[in-house]
Amino acid sequence: MEVNRAEDPDYDLAKEVKEFDERRGGVKELVDSGVTKIQRFFIHSPEVLQKASSNSKSLQLPVVDFKGIESGGRMEIVDEIRKASETWGFFQMVNHGIPITVMNGIIQGIRGFHEQPTEAKMEMYTRDPKRKVRFYSNGTLRASQPANWRDTLACDVQDDTLDSEALPLVCRNEIEEYVKCVIKLRETLSELLSEALGLSSDCLAHIECMKNASLVCHYYPVCPEPDLTLGTGKHSDPSFLTILLQDNIGGLQVLHQDHWVDVTPIHGALVANLGDLMQLITNDKFKSVEHRVLAQAVGPRISAACFFNPSSKNASMPYGPIKELLSGENPSIYKEVLFNEYITHFMSKGIDGNTALTHFKL
Repeated sequence: MEVNRAEDPDYDLAKEVKEFDERRGGVKELVDSGVTKIQRFFIHSPEVLQKASSNSKSLQLPVVDFKGIESGGRMEIVDEIRKASETWGFFQMVNHGIPITVMNGIIQGIRGFHEQPTEAKMEMYTRDPKRKVRFYSNGTLRASQPANWRDTLACDVQDDTLDSEALPLVCRNEIEEYVKCVIKLRETLSELLSEALGLSSDCLAHIECMKNASLVCHYYPVCPEPDLTLGTGKHSDPSFLTILLQDNIGGLQVLHQDHWVDVTPIHGALVANLGDLMQLITNDKFKSVEHRVLAQAVGPRISAACFFNPSSKNASMPYGPIKELLSGENPSIYKEVLFNEYITHFMSKGIDGNTALTHFKL
């Protein structure tokens, strides 16, 4: 099936977007139909599609080895996390405690879900955020912004609890096991990040900024024209912390020193990145950094990103810079903001390449 991209005045972009969404099959259905050209609403501008510069080859994302965390190596690990959080906002983790069998299991589970026939998935297709488990293509889909070449299965984890019955059978066990493990790792990271800030190890846990989560299971189909679109457009995460599992395909890039730097997959590693709300509560000490995923002619690429947010009881609590980090020389940069207020602004803005943090500066 060919798709029409003719530059004619009668072309209705909004109609094309609406028709795509109403098919409830996502990008995978387009690929299965045999498209050789992508629809116009997936096409990004040449400026946005700028590739990684040659200078980025000398830049390497920090890798933190958690081995020895309980046997004398903790201070060194905390120091590495502090440096990475202040300069990159991203780091890879090895020897983090999640078994490789669990990691491989969820990758295969995500593949199993997305590679089902469209008819088996379309009943789950929705943009209703109240649905705890939902399937969709693009978190925000609008004619005013180019779409991403990506489909998603999203699962909400409220106060560390999954709605297991709502999970698709094809990947239920794999998701449940992975979520148990990633919650345990979150507890470790919460302590290490607190210590890296020079605070008590339970500081972030005390303000309950990471008790709810959203696990998004992304599927990036092979793209017939990868130079015209993106798997995920440039953005920073609105959460406090993201723990990402990616397969061996690659494509994730981090914006560092004005260069797009490849996050090369490491066998058995996970990626941690700090979100906007972590930058806000640390008063810019830790960074929330823009990143993106390239569309590719190989694949599919599969990833699982777990975004950590406030607990249910703290969702209505205002978050501002941690008082212990403020001083006369380091006054507050941000006003206090409710989590839902931040998310509402982030979603209404969409992935437009600009940080939502600017809106909440004093």
